Amino acid sequence: MDIILAMTSIHEFSRERFEDARARIAPSIHRTPLVPSRTLSDRIGAPVYLKCENLQKTGSFKVRGALHRLLRLSDEERARGVATISAGNHAQAVAWAASAAGVKSLVVMPEHASPMKARASREYGAEVVLHGDATAAFKKVFELADDRGLTFVHPFDDPEVVAGHGSCGLEIAEDLPDVRTVVVPVGGGGLSSAIATSLAFVKPGVAVWGVEPEGAPAMHRSLEAGRALHLDAVSTVADGLAAPMAGVLNHQLLAEHARGVILVTDDEIVAALHVLLERTKLLAEPAGAAGLAALLAGRVPLDDSGPVVVVISGGNVDLASLGSLLERAV
Repeated sequence: MDIILAMTSIHEFSRERFEDARARIAPSIHRTPLVPSRTLSDRIGAPVYLKCENLQKTGSFKVRGALHRLLRLSDEERARGVATISAGNHAQAVAWAASAAGVKSLVVMPEHASPMKARASREYGAEVVLHGDATAAFKKVFELADDRGLTFVHPFDDPEVVAGHGSCGLEIAEDLPDVRTVVVPVGGGGLSSAIATSLAFVKPGVAVWGVEPEGAPAMHRSLEAGRALHLDAVSTVADGLAAPMAGVLNHQLLAEHARGVILVTDDEIVAALHVLLERTKLLAEPAGAAGLAALLAGRVPLDDSGPVVVVISGGNVDLASLGSLLERAV
């Protein structure tokens, strides 16, 4: 099985598909708050709102897509169980969603994955296997899924996952009708492509920008190359954004509907994490703070003084490393 999977055409998405997905998952997830920040607004020179997916069930946006994917399983697939690969947040989301649906789940995580995220995935009910780096973990999960007859749930390059994540975009449009710019962290591209595409249907003209770490620029390079690329190695403090490849479907959707992907340094990410905690009292993991890092660094083009939404994509920071992260920021 190829590591990069193209599973559907971008033209199969519609406003109705996103709205149907939201209705399917809404009873089981949180509608996360959209919080204004006067401090950040003063710094940026435009109204800034934070979409707090760090307060979502399992601590990140990932549950939106994972739950939708599992709810779309056939009876035969449900009986066999599912397998996935993740640095942590998708693992927790699949484990939680599978347990809620009465489906067994297997999660392969890189050996360097956060112990906290691995432990949480086990506590949600998944079998967790630690194996190699991100690329090796992808290969391992395909082997195990084939051997055991499990259905593979891709962490981002899957139309049902994207449809579920689109619920976040719909909420932003409804809660802030005059939104002009949305800034979203990018790992493989699941959330960013979903928000860009869903907003294109309900709020055309909104500028959606993705943000990646300089040490894991898979989507940035893919957009430059015109095709989804695989990186030989990644290195970033933001483990949730350390996917070694861009999703094929996600790349196509972002190329069609987003303005581009901005790169930030690890130091800028950690500084943004510190600002979030100090000034807004929101705890984010490094991946969740990447969007704010780009905004604070002045890299997000603002067409006018209209409202800006920054998606805080996750809050599953390992508490054992939080002190060193904050010390690094200072």
